[in-house]
Amino acid sequence: MPHAETPGMKAAPRTRLRWWTELPLIVLVYACYSAGRLLARGDVTSAVDHGLAILRVEKVLFLNAEHPLNRLFTREPWLGVPADFWYASLHYLVTPVVLVWIFRSRAVHYRVARTWLMTSTFIGLIGFTLMPTCPPRLLSPTYGFVDTMAYYSSYGWWGGEASAPKGLGGLTNQYAAMPSLHCGWALWCGVMLWRYGGNRITKIAAVIYPTVTVIVVMGTANHYFLDAVAGAAVMGAGLLLTPYVLRCADRVRARFEGRGSLVAASSARASSEAAPTASSVASPAAEAPIVSGGCQTSAGERFPRQRDSRFEPGAEPGASPTDAGDGAPATAR
Repeated sequence: MPHAETPGMKAAPRTRLRWWTELPLIVLVYACYSAGRLLARGDVTSAVDHGLAILRVEKVLFLNAEHPLNRLFTREPWLGVPADFWYASLHYLVTPVVLVWIFRSRAVHYRVARTWLMTSTFIGLIGFTLMPTCPPRLLSPTYGFVDTMAYYSSYGWWGGEASAPKGLGGLTNQYAAMPSLHCGWALWCGVMLWRYGGNRITKIAAVIYPTVTVIVVMGTANHYFLDAVAGAAVMGAGLLLTPYVLRCADRVRARFEGRGSLVAASSARASSEAAPTASSVASPAAEAPIVSGGCQTSAGERFPRQRDSRFEPGAEPGASPTDAGDGAPATAR
């Protein structure tokens, strides 16, 4: 039975990819992600209003699982501390590892997977800019949330400002909560592991990793449940846009390669016209005409369509022509 292709996940044509060209691209995208989170701070009042609006919607829909999870993680350190480590580290470790694994062992699918991840990340940056959102941990204590990252900060390298290292909280945007790219990237990793893992362990990890990530971001009071839903929606939009992004990239690459080949061809043509070839220098007679300027042929040459002689050997006409005025043949003296 043929394997059905997921929309947007069809393998790209085999191209020659090198790690020294891919690594700067990944670093550039991550730098844009970090800079976008930092610059899109937004107004604090608007961010708080957006957070409270999300909380009200969740309560109406009975989706507000943040409160019971946050109380559980705060009450039980054996759950809260590992959850903080999960939130602060795996987001930045698992995703690159999965990307490198696909590059090395599933190279034919790497370009599609990488483009999907990057496209979704840029869509998430647009969400951070248009809708800055206050996470549950930054709301007033009257709403009943505890910042577990700050509560258990003595166990790890982070402080009381998200997952940033102690003293570097000012280098991150704490109001970039909608959508949750923690959940979005975890979903991407899950799809990659499920689709290309090939064994039961990877398929189990493909389910556990994004599921636990959703629980962790809510239990640590870093995201609302709807943030996780928005993260999944962003990844879906990125998947749908991936074929178009690849097509545009191929057109741009073809245009630049075409210009490069034209420049190379013109330079090669100019150099060949400027410098004579070795054969023409070595044998100037090679370009000499068959028939000389005096209309005389050299030995062994003959004019086109020249007929073969009709005389037998030894019967060629003599050197002296027949006397034009004498009707009788000339006699030998």
